[in-house]
Amino acid sequence: MEDTRDALTGLADMAAARAIIARWQADWPREAGPCPIHAMLITLGRIDTVNIAFGETAGDTALRETARRIRTFADDELESSAWLAARLNGGNFLLVAREELSRERWQWLGEALADAIAVPIAQKEGSPRLRMWPRVGLMRASDGDDPDTILDRLAETSSALRGSSGRRIAWSVAGREGARRSHSQLEGDLLTAIDRGEIEILFQPQYALADRRMIGAEALARWQHPDAGRIGAETLFAIAERTDHTAHLSRHIAERALQEAKDWPDHLRLSLNVTPSDLAADNFAQEFARLAEREGFSFDRITLEITEQVLLGDLERVGLVIDQLKQLDIRIALDDFGAGFCNFRYLKLLSIDYLKLDRQMVEGVLDDERDRAVFRAIIAMANALDLGVMAEGIETSSQRDFCAAEGCAYFQGYLGSQPLSADAFRELTVC
Repeated sequence: MEDTRDALTGLADMAAARAIIARWQADWPREAGPCPIHAMLITLGRIDTVNIAFGETAGDTALRETARRIRTFADDELESSAWLAARLNGGNFLLVAREELSRERWQWLGEALADAIAVPIAQKEGSPRLRMWPRVGLMRASDGDDPDTILDRLAETSSALRGSSGRRIAWSVAGREGARRSHSQLEGDLLTAIDRGEIEILFQPQYALADRRMIGAEALARWQHPDAGRIGAETLFAIAERTDHTAHLSRHIAERALQEAKDWPDHLRLSLNVTPSDLAADNFAQEFARLAEREGFSFDRITLEITEQVLLGDLERVGLVIDQLKQLDIRIALDDFGAGFCNFRYLKLLSIDYLKLDRQMVEGVLDDERDRAVFRAIIAMANALDLGVMAEGIETSSQRDFCAAEGCAYFQGYLGSQPLSADAFRELTVC
């Protein structure tokens, strides 16, 4: 059976989810024991209210953005696993991983994903931001659970949550013995990990499309927690934000990345992500310059990546900080372009050097004429504004070749390389 997609979000639909889980179970070697299936059902509690209050367009925006956040979260947290994300119906989404995970780890992932989905969603300028209230049902499949049983158990758990005031996460009856590590414990553990230098910095290579030469890498953070398992950057910053340590974590990551990158060949650039807390500080440009100077890394080899979320605050303040950074020859990229509302006013008001196209902007270009038309329009606009364009999430040579033929300059994604340790990336630069 061919895997089918939900027309609104691009995720797998219910039929495809059933088929994929069944295929995983059928292909799993019997001698290895039961196929390790972990599943969660994410239900948006206010989607009907959004449709009534703001119209179906706003509701569709919320559903697409929720799908994007689930997909981004899974890319970040489940990169070594086989996983699927699906929209089952209405505001019900499914995330399934085929991997041996502790119950504590799966619970933590459910909590972290709920936090990510609950972040307000931007609409067009002048419209109120939307906020979803997700409930999450969790389970680990038992031997003998087929796809229908898994979906039924999750639906029962979600139904029980609806009748339980104040609770947003629950295990199915068979999984309630799962452990839970409190947010406060993880917050304390994170500060200890920063002090001990236990946050690992990975580097994902970036390439020029014209000749496929490496041009640099984006620094990404990972934390291998002794109980909760591997925690990616998005969740790291969610933990840090609850204790007002976002700027501390961001500075630590930048410092570690600059230390690792200072011996790279001179033609390679380092890309670092910038948070709202960073740009909210009037002296950020000066402090960052001192940090880079102390580590001996040239300003003109640094790109700072900002997302639309960073720009939702004081746009005038952000513009001033960006101008200060540009005076130091630091370049600025607008990250995840196409994932949010895409307010083109930002391109008019801010001194941006690059657009980084979200993977959603590339996924459908080979099969859908409308997706190709949107892609081409963005490239034409970027050329008119003298902006470089990097396509993210490139996984196939066909996607890469299409982007190159349409005038996109750079790419990043698993086709080029997965994120690498500092030592592995250094070896790649001398090959």
